Amino acid sequence: MKKKFFQMGLDELKEQNNFEDFKQGLSDTEAAKRLAADGPNKLESQKTPKWKVFLRQFKSMVIYVLIASTLITLLMGHYSDSIIIGLVVIINALIGYYQETNASDALEKIKQMLSTDATVYREGQRKDVPAEELVVGDLVFLEAGDNVPADLRIVDSDNLRIQESALTGEANSVEKIAEGIDEETVALADQDNMAFASTAVTNGSGTGLVVATAAETEIGKISTSVSSVKQRKTPLMTVIDKLGTNTSYFIVAASVVIFLIGLVFDTYSLSVLALAVVAMMVGAIPEGLPATTSVILAKGVSDMAKNQNTIVKTLPAVETLGSVDVVATDKTGTLTKNEMTVTDIMIGNEEYQVSGIGYRPEGQITHNGQPVVIDEKLQLLLEAGYEANDTDLAEENGHWVINGEPTDGAFLTLYHKVVPYGTADKYEELDILPFDSDFRYMAKLVKDKDDNRLLFVKGSPDKLLEMAQKNDSNFDYDKWFNLVKRFSEEGKRVIAVGYEKQPNTLNEITHEIITDGLNFLGLVAIIDPPREEVIEALKVMRAAGVEVKMITGDNAITAKTIGEKLGLAETIHAITGPEWDELNDEERIQAADKNQVFARTTPSNKIEIIEALQKNNKVTAMTGDGVNDAPALKRSDIGVAMGIKGTDVAKDSADMVLTDDNFATISTAIKEGRRIFDNIKKSILYLLPISSPKV
Repeated sequence: MKKKFFQMGLDELKEQNNFEDFKQGLSDTEAAKRLAADGPNKLESQKTPKWKVFLRQFKSMVIYVLIASTLITLLMGHYSDSIIIGLVVIINALIGYYQETNASDALEKIKQMLSTDATVYREGQRKDVPAEELVVGDLVFLEAGDNVPADLRIVDSDNLRIQESALTGEANSVEKIAEGIDEETVALADQDNMAFASTAVTNGSGTGLVVATAAETEIGKISTSVSSVKQRKTPLMTVIDKLGTNTSYFIVAASVVIFLIGLVFDTYSLSVLALAVVAMMVGAIPEGLPATTSVILAKGVSDMAKNQNTIVKTLPAVETLGSVDVVATDKTGTLTKNEMTVTDIMIGNEEYQVSGIGYRPEGQITHNGQPVVIDEKLQLLLEAGYEANDTDLAEENGHWVINGEPTDGAFLTLYHKVVPYGTADKYEELDILPFDSDFRYMAKLVKDKDDNRLLFVKGSPDKLLEMAQKNDSNFDYDKWFNLVKRFSEEGKRVIAVGYEKQPNTLNEITHEIITDGLNFLGLVAIIDPPREEVIEALKVMRAAGVEVKMITGDNAITAKTIGEKLGLAETIHAITGPEWDELNDEERIQAADKNQVFARTTPSNKIEIIEALQKNNKVTAMTGDGVNDAPALKRSDIGVAMGIKGTDVAKDSADMVLTDDNFATISTAIKEGRRIFDNIKKSILYLLPISSPKV
């Protein structure tokens, strides 16, 4: 079996591409040859002519009947009726046309995410070329601030970190390595030696071998999915189409029978009989049905925009809300705040809890439910986490935001829950060692007003526990290791914090100074907290018979823990993307029904889960905010995007946008949708009898 790129070692990659080293690259001649064979590295979409899109809106039996009614009433001289029915047909077509052409906006937004330039090695020289000219086999140089121009297999990494939330939903940037991964199946989010087109380099530098361009890239596959996804008819439209078809057949059949009876018994003259039958046909057609339905839906759209913080982009989406059986939702930023928050602190033998969620610096540190007095050790831990940091926290338009890593932002917020924001810094920075994937910690050397120097360090527990043990032979390594394991099993990220006093002559720090040993301060547990309003909303939705499925790129332990905290179901069952990939179609239908949590999923997994639910006759809503959610948002019966943190791609692919990013709004919208659906059913029951021919 052919090895996948993430499985290959560096020697295999060199041999496959005939490279002596990874600084030589392709020749200009070979690059031009491959470009001519494979085409440019850009996303293409075949656009259907707008006139064809418009004509497609008339493919419905109800519309055929209404067009026939328009022509017949026009021939009979009933011009006002002809105009009204004709307007209903045109308005209906315009609504459908807007809905279909709007999806093309999502494709344009995806194209805009691709890099325009790339730095490559060709013939041993580093040069800048248009990203469109990249070919498979090119060697691309990456550094902080770059957008990755194609899918790459990393072959050299110097503290390279890439933000991949657009594809995976992961909030934190990912460390990249050059070594092969010795596993056959690895989730997209765990392919640490791959870099994907449209993602952003946040730290360090590195070199990558182009392994896919254009539509073959992961972002290209999303683009293809968005353009190829066919939306299902809404439940009401399916019912109305079937009703219109059956009614039309019945009316035509009844008219033929009546005409034949009249002809046989010679009741009227042929001209009078023909006119009477045509009049009966026109009278029997419920031409008011589409107009009434549109008015009810339009009123619902208006009410929801005013009262429910909901923008509904298409009229049929309103009634679909009333039929929803399952809500499939992204986790990060939808069910959770996407703002890493410190929940627990462990110092010595004491465990502290921290209240407040998100980056807003409000909350307090407690012990056994009681506020604590900040002692020297706790104060030092807060200062260490605050200083060993290169992220900024600020308030913008009433929202607290960070510029940097979410984990670092959690430490800044923790510090300002004790020390008011804007307070002058106690220390002056002298030197910093940024986070390095080889060492897995960051450190900062500071001095106070008395010129005393302190070295603050925070990072991976396994690294800092080793340093603490090296510094103190009596250090209880097993105790702290078990604490790390306990909090990790709860789905929390654990960071260790330490410090070391330094001579007043020291102005620069090295890794040797740190690895020689340091004083251990404690552990800090961090989580992306569930939105408080979501828990109550889920109770309401479950009581109304609506299931909620969480689909996320997170690992299974974290996702399942969040699902339990939210109360997705009494018993939470989870499945991962790689496990899902092994299932056949029938097994997928069963798995989609049984599991509430889908972890480590790819964008293609999301759309497959939606399709499996729909095959099980479930009317499915999908909520999300990222580019990776776009295909599933479009494929679902109703796509719901977040209005504040949602990407333009997600909002363009969705049928409905929540202007407050509040998942709880969905439960209110479903309730409103059911009311609208009931009103439409009542209208149908009223219009059908009065449209029947009177004998």
